Amino acid sequence: MQVKGFEKRDFRDIEAFDATTAIIMAVDTPAYILKTIDGGESWKVVYENRTTGMFLDAMEFWNEQAGIVIGDPIDNKFFIARTFDGGNTWKEIPEERKPVADSGEACFAASGTNVRRLDTDEAVFVSGGLRSRVFIRDKVIDLPIIQGKETTGANSIAVYDDFKRNGGLQMIIVGGDFANDSSSKQVCYFSNNRGKSWRASKTQPGGYRSCVEYLSKKQLVTCGLNGVDYSYDGGNNWKPVSKEGFHVTRIAKYGTAVYLAGGNGKVARLKYPSKD
Repeated sequence: MQVKGFEKRDFRDIEAFDATTAIIMAVDTPAYILKTIDGGESWKVVYENRTTGMFLDAMEFWNEQAGIVIGDPIDNKFFIARTFDGGNTWKEIPEERKPVADSGEACFAASGTNVRRLDTDEAVFVSGGLRSRVFIRDKVIDLPIIQGKETTGANSIAVYDDFKRNGGLQMIIVGGDFANDSSSKQVCYFSNNRGKSWRASKTQPGGYRSCVEYLSKKQLVTCGLNGVDYSYDGGNNWKPVSKEGFHVTRIAKYGTAVYLAGGNGKVARLKYPSKD
């Protein structure tokens, strides 16, 4: 469907809570966040920002009430706003708490997954461009992923919290150079110590990737402009499963269904591949 009155707007992220309630994000100036409670029959503008240079990149929710939206830097600080009432209202965090961006550093609005929930009330996000970093609370860590151009850097981060069962928190990032999407040089890295250090995948995905998702502690899927890859060993090795291009992949909040979405309204469901 198209949202009446917003037919020409570029929506880059969606959060669906149930069959009738969802929130969508329109990225550039003026930036909008809209909400429906009737399955898309009507939409209400719950946030509008006409600041010059405003460009929203991604949303994430901890639960049905608490969420976060991040955007590209304005006056050298990343834009961040929070909601605590299911997206009905949004408020920018104080200026002094906004992370400082380096020159040429921004976020990519390719899949809505460069920000993810962390623990019960924290978030982690990744940047790209001339510099690529991961922001974890008050810690900022440089990433080894390819960077240095406007088209390079981290596009997506996924988090797997296994603390209760195995004493650890895993993270994985993907990205690359979307202007050279067939290059698999420095596109995927993972961390087993809460982002303190990062290891390159031994077998990298088949090129630039805009999204990565944990399906279990060891099983992951990643997708990009030139294909889809699957891992059975926590992201250390990747196997191509399709040459079809997609922008985003996510696993259902409840259950095991995995969907992918791409350009021109393309949607697919993942058939779990065999280890062979």
